[in-house]
Amino acid sequence: MLTELWSFRGRYRILHMTWLAFFLSFVVWFNFAPFATAVKADLGLTESQMRIIAICNVALTVPARIIIGMVLDRFGPRITYSLLLMYAAIPCLTFSLAQDFNHLVLSRLLLSIVGAGFVIGIRMVAEWFPPKEIGLAEGIYGGWGNFGSAGAAFLLPSIATAMSFLAVGQINWRFAIALTGIVAAIYGVIYYFSVQDTPPGKVYQRPQRHGGIEVTSRRSFWAMLAMNIPLVGILGVLAWRLTKVKFLTPSQLSIVLLFLVGLYLFQAYKAWDVNKELMTGTKRYPAEDRYDFSQVAILELTYFVNFGSELAVVSMLPEFFETTFSLNKVVAGMIAASYAFMNLAARPGGGLISDKLGSRKWTMTLLTGGMALGYLILSSMSGGGWLPLAILLTMLASFFVQAGEGSTFAIVPLIKRRVTGQIAGNVGAYGNVGAVAYLTLYSFLAGPTGNRIFFQTLGVAALIVCFLCAFFLKEPKGSFAEHHEGEESQVSVSKVPVLLEERD
Repeated sequence: MLTELWSFRGRYRILHMTWLAFFLSFVVWFNFAPFATAVKADLGLTESQMRIIAICNVALTVPARIIIGMVLDRFGPRITYSLLLMYAAIPCLTFSLAQDFNHLVLSRLLLSIVGAGFVIGIRMVAEWFPPKEIGLAEGIYGGWGNFGSAGAAFLLPSIATAMSFLAVGQINWRFAIALTGIVAAIYGVIYYFSVQDTPPGKVYQRPQRHGGIEVTSRRSFWAMLAMNIPLVGILGVLAWRLTKVKFLTPSQLSIVLLFLVGLYLFQAYKAWDVNKELMTGTKRYPAEDRYDFSQVAILELTYFVNFGSELAVVSMLPEFFETTFSLNKVVAGMIAASYAFMNLAARPGGGLISDKLGSRKWTMTLLTGGMALGYLILSSMSGGGWLPLAILLTMLASFFVQAGEGSTFAIVPLIKRRVTGQIAGNVGAYGNVGAVAYLTLYSFLAGPTGNRIFFQTLGVAALIVCFLCAFFLKEPKGSFAEHHEGEESQVSVSKVPVLLEERD
């Protein structure tokens, strides 16, 4: 696979076009961070308001990933990704025209939906690559696409500076943010006319019913309802934080909380509607068609601690280096960018290790343990430490975090084929639950002591999940098979590039 990766034919063309779609969605999702200082000065925002905007940037990604997972399983990744990219232009233009804090919050909440694009490509890549190569393929998709956050940090300030003549000498952050949405929308059209959901001869498997995840045992149904609680509860935490900056009044908070309770009950009803035949005993799945939802729950927790911590650390790392080592903002920002740069190699590396080690379970366990150790070591760093060592430790911790993300999604497509989109949506949503939880904690911390507590929290959480992986995660069936579960095509996946090349 590595030798064919640089070709632009067949399944590799699909992979490259899909990671670029993810890259652009991440550029859009993270287009605020490079201009935080400029926006703060331009609109006269407080530090507390800036932290609220950072939380809003990941808030609606939680329900969006779940909803998009359902849409994806029903309509396919081609149309779902195309529409999401075209939608991105709306909140980008709205944010670029904002004149006060309230408008920034509303537009950022709408823009956070674009962060849900990740789960779409997971299903697309899984359709085109066999289980034995799924780790590296998903890692390339996630890692190279995830680099969009670093791409935004490096490209957008230059664009804004070059267009400063339109803003009377000031950095033109409005133009740069609007541009990201326009480019994403144009690529959405290109993507729609350039890809297919499956290789020729393969059937796109859909769940029998829509609205909730189809489970195959009663115990899994109750586990699913329990794991849905944090997905709604974290939105309540966000609403509570918004009252602290007077964006919501106490009475409005009560209305929001009642709405969230209603949302959870509606989710539970839809889950019951999809699985009522199972729960009433009128349907029983054969052993070969069952899957254990506890495996999904563990993967949700792995993504909580790895991707959730990545989003949170990316937000605070420049300040950490600036205050801990008395650096200026530019140098601190450049050093902190090394954390995101690791995505190019670390996430594909995690997927490749998962493919080659022979056990996806123990790959997940070892990488989560390494992440825990990295964060605990970072918590001991102080101003008296050696800066090059701190940079090295940061990059080492980053490798384990992002390789762990690649390892998580080397397993997700192997749980249950026909509901891969919904499973990926729930697992991906837990990454954002982790981000909101960690960023909320960080908003209460300050100074070197706060940084130490923050990294210790990340490390301890990762240790707990490492234990769960070691003792409760199971090796997926067919982890290294030639074909996916229930694959009906008689065409060998390895011959697909040749067939598509002949068509072209």
